[in-house]
Amino acid sequence: MRLFLFLGVCHSKWRHESVLYFLTMSLPLLSPAFLDSHPEILPNHKSLLALPEKIIQFGTGVLLRGLPDYFVNKANQQGIFNGRIVVVKSTNSGGTDSFSEQQNIFSHSIRGIENGNQIDDLVINTAISRTLSASNHWDEILECAHNPELKIVISNTTEVGIQLTDDDIFASPPASFPGKLTAYLFERYKAFAGSPEAGMVIVPTELIVGNGPKLRSIVLEQASRHNLESGFIQWLEESNHFCSSLVDRIVPGKPDAETIEELSEKHGFEDKLLIVSEVYRLWAIEGNEAVRSILSFAQADSGVVIEPDIDLFRELKLRLLNGTHTLACGLCFLNGLDTVRESMEQPETAAFISNVMLGELAPAIPYPVNAETASTFGNQVLDRFRNPFIRHQLIDITVQYTAKMKMRNIPTLLNHYQKTDQVPALFAKGFAAFLRFMKPVIHKEEAYYGDRNGEPYSIRCDSAAYFDEKWKNAASPLDLAQQVMSDASLWDADLTLLPGFADAVKQHMAEVNSPA
Repeated sequence: MRLFLFLGVCHSKWRHESVLYFLTMSLPLLSPAFLDSHPEILPNHKSLLALPEKIIQFGTGVLLRGLPDYFVNKANQQGIFNGRIVVVKSTNSGGTDSFSEQQNIFSHSIRGIENGNQIDDLVINTAISRTLSASNHWDEILECAHNPELKIVISNTTEVGIQLTDDDIFASPPASFPGKLTAYLFERYKAFAGSPEAGMVIVPTELIVGNGPKLRSIVLEQASRHNLESGFIQWLEESNHFCSSLVDRIVPGKPDAETIEELSEKHGFEDKLLIVSEVYRLWAIEGNEAVRSILSFAQADSGVVIEPDIDLFRELKLRLLNGTHTLACGLCFLNGLDTVRESMEQPETAAFISNVMLGELAPAIPYPVNAETASTFGNQVLDRFRNPFIRHQLIDITVQYTAKMKMRNIPTLLNHYQKTDQVPALFAKGFAAFLRFMKPVIHKEEAYYGDRNGEPYSIRCDSAAYFDEKWKNAASPLDLAQQVMSDASLWDADLTLLPGFADAVKQHMAEVNSPA
């Protein structure tokens, strides 16, 4: 009784976390042992856990686990692909302890609306065989290149991960993802003496236009810079498929304590790797029949599309869903909201999101898209934003905010002005909020923090130092806006030359809630 009285007078957030603690202490951890003792949950789990490794995946993030890994797991359960995934953790942050504790098994809660029906499903995903740290297990990772069955590479290292750097591919490990991939492919080339059959299908999922060819060009450049043999370069060009792809599924970051508590109690086990996603799923991959035959897991779900040209899928998703996220996240966050769903529940922010997407972004997509197709897709996106089960944190959308604004939205802005001189007022408002959000007020141990109503928030963007300097030296917010918008090295264009845009942004700078 004392316990419950004590919890009852505590702060609600603390109470949720405390109840979760006591709840999960009494629940078994999701693991092979748990599945052994509960065969009704996944009767064939032993055969699934024994499948051979066929994919190496760079990245442990929820998007990869919620989409590519979901498709592979679904195919395995249907007896189609019959292969598992070696996951490489590329960054130094965090660890692999939770993966080790659960032997890489995790649960995936799928919730939302599909064809007018409410969906609330749980999937036990056994697709991951091992999780290796690039820093600690590089030799083991290179050994995977010797596996003839392992013919697929998947990656998601964020938009800034596919960059050409002054890397050393002979390091253990190389610093960049393209450096790691070059080293891995060189190891495979040597292991199989340059056999064409040893070539791989490489599918990056980073939100970069033409991510496949871009990654290919960087790998080739790294090979050239390191004076690797001409036979390897020929093998790269002729025997490997670097496929552009795009992923479209809302998979928020780590679920909050309330959701974890609810799902743990509902399903009867603790899962430190739990992910939650919407029902909608799309993985569009640019490839031919040879690619299709290797990516046989595509047969298990219509959400995997393998076509020679995926530009339409890419543009709709990148410009309408991702572009709207980027233009709205700072504005909604600075106005005291925390999730996309909350933003759709507030009339003012909901109207902004709908109108900027359908009224300004959709007509300016830099690709030939008919208005009906764009409108249909846009309205689907709005329904997804309203999903009552998804708590997509706005602060998570702001990660690499500057790179996302440049890649997702600036091409649309420039194309807008190719069609009309009318100022996109809502775009300007979203851009002003971005500038306000990127005002650091605390710099501590190479980390930058902004301020929202007296509460600090993390600015997780590679351009944080740039904005810190600009804000400190600017005479006023309007001066800051002028300097940043005119920086062609940042945007690949001088945005102040767009008729009326800079003035509109400056006007909105005074309206957006300002950090201290």
